[in-house]
Amino acid sequence: MPDRQVPAPPAAPAGHVGRRRQSDPDVLITAARDGDPRALARLISLVENASADLRQVMKVIAPLAGGAATIGLTGSPGVGKSTVTGALVRSYRDRELRVGVLAVDPTSPFTGGALLGDRVRMQNHAIDSGVFIRSMASRGHLGGLAWATPQALRILDAAGFDVILIETVGVGQAEVEVASLADTTLVVVAPGMGDAIQAAKAGILEIGDIFVVNKSDRPGAQEAVRDLRTMVAMTALAPGGWKPPIVSTTASAGDGIDDLTAALERHAAWLRESGERDRRRTARAREEISAIAVTELRQRLGGLPGESRLEDLAARVAEGDIDPYAAADELIAG
Repeated sequence: MPDRQVPAPPAAPAGHVGRRRQSDPDVLITAARDGDPRALARLISLVENASADLRQVMKVIAPLAGGAATIGLTGSPGVGKSTVTGALVRSYRDRELRVGVLAVDPTSPFTGGALLGDRVRMQNHAIDSGVFIRSMASRGHLGGLAWATPQALRILDAAGFDVILIETVGVGQAEVEVASLADTTLVVVAPGMGDAIQAAKAGILEIGDIFVVNKSDRPGAQEAVRDLRTMVAMTALAPGGWKPPIVSTTASAGDGIDDLTAALERHAAWLRESGERDRRRTARAREEISAIAVTELRQRLGGLPGESRLEDLAARVAEGDIDPYAAADELIAG
């Protein structure tokens, strides 16, 4: 995976930077690209908090993003996603690549923040200046991701990371949204958990670019590989399409990680040669634009949960005074 060259953000007029607030988006972006983890963390916090400065941040970083390879990891809880993520970080750092990790954790019912389980499991990389790990709370968002993940991904990309790993929260069969964010999606399963069969039931078979049978030193690993091979063989592929490989790993010992990174390199090459990489990134941008536009429209309409107009209409619908279609028309009409 070659190093990439990205343009620098616009330079500020001489003597102006010193007068700026430390939280100025331009200053934060410059600092983040220079390797300041605190500046990078503050930028992502702007995203999570839906800050008023977010539009300026995105305007500045727009020409800087697009060079990072993004890899999503999904799978049921307990299959070792964090261990596989940590092993991949180690492998890429051995090649002197900068690595960003967005680890989406379950939400604390008390604080609303991430429970930080994934960061604890990757603490060996915490002091590495070439690695940035951010735990993000899912906050009830379906699909195993935090709602702010697309914008956080864009910020890491613009900050100059070569590889960005997105680890989902591990919610089981609904956890397919990561495929819309990643260039390559890894589906991690483990022997003895029935994950191979669950993959077929949940439609995860369709989103997996590479299947990883982790904890392959345990009994039943070969059966899991065989089941997945059978299901992949039954999947209809378009001419020139990608056939997902199945890689066995024991990530805790580092076994099979070289095979996994080789499979990731082959998929990255296929993405470039087939044009699928550009197609996926265009689709990603389309979904991001749609989500922002819908949120903005709901705010303008006063249609967000908890706002008075929507709450008043909801009460009238619940009491039978008005039907939901008429309520929606009234909300739109203002």
